[in-house]
Amino acid sequence: MATSPKTVFNPSITSKKIRVLGVPLDLGQSRRGVDMGPSAVRVAGLEAKLEALGHVVEDGGNVSVPLAETKDPGPHSAKYLSEIAQTCQKHADLVLKALEEGRVPLALGGDHSMAAGTVAGVAEYYRRQNQKIGLLWIDAHSDINTPESSPSGNVHGMPLAALMGLSVPELNIYDFLPKVQADNCVLVGVRDIDQTEKENIRKAGIHVFTMRDIDERGMRAVMEEALRLAGRNTVGYHVSLDMDWVDPEDAPGVGTPVWGGATYREAHLAMEIIADHGRMTSFEIVEVNPVLDERNQTAELAVELALSAFGKKIL
Repeated sequence: MATSPKTVFNPSITSKKIRVLGVPLDLGQSRRGVDMGPSAVRVAGLEAKLEALGHVVEDGGNVSVPLAETKDPGPHSAKYLSEIAQTCQKHADLVLKALEEGRVPLALGGDHSMAAGTVAGVAEYYRRQNQKIGLLWIDAHSDINTPESSPSGNVHGMPLAALMGLSVPELNIYDFLPKVQADNCVLVGVRDIDQTEKENIRKAGIHVFTMRDIDERGMRAVMEEALRLAGRNTVGYHVSLDMDWVDPEDAPGVGTPVWGGATYREAHLAMEIIADHGRMTSFEIVEVNPVLDERNQTAELAVELALSAFGKKIL
């Protein structure tokens, strides 16, 4: 059970109207359990703790997702692609509606294939106003495989390729590409990239800061430059946070952990810098897997990081 929030209302935080959207999608990867991620994050007290900061929060519930056991996975090169595309379309519509109603979408996953819907919804909303968005992809992986290059056929490794228009036309929600201009798309903290993904990154022309960059330059310098790139000539940027970006020591409950990730404080610093800049249009947390977690530790950290992204400060 989540503890009562200890955060005290901070008058320095600009109050936002936030709509929480759950996407219990687990069709994009082979390790089950990530469909329970939205529930785990809710149980960790997300809504109450955001409200304690001074935000107005409403829960939009979960988008419906078919059970893997009831569907044929289809081609091995992109398993459950049709079902994932349908889920992403429904999710994108909910994201778009939230923005139209003046709410900040906060999406809870679910595997990272859901980002094809989240980013599409945000990009479409601003496209209708002749504006562009940037994208911060904070992840241990680049997720820019295609059905032709993927060694596993797991679609959670393909959403960025779909968003950039490299492949996966089934995930082209709202029928425009790219969803984000390459010059405004920034990967932060990657450390596990397939050889073909390296080629796709170069082909796409997006910006990448690996964990080595963070090691050498420090989190602050990397985040400041990443936000400058994502925010250049845009209305702001969507933040897509995969919890496997954090080192498994602090975030064990993820499906594809990779050692050598961001530390607890580095992760908070990154979110705090995002909040300081004040240009985040929307936020999503993905790949929380309670089945693999320890006492809901990863979900609780996900809530903490969301709080930092939405303005919580130490003092």
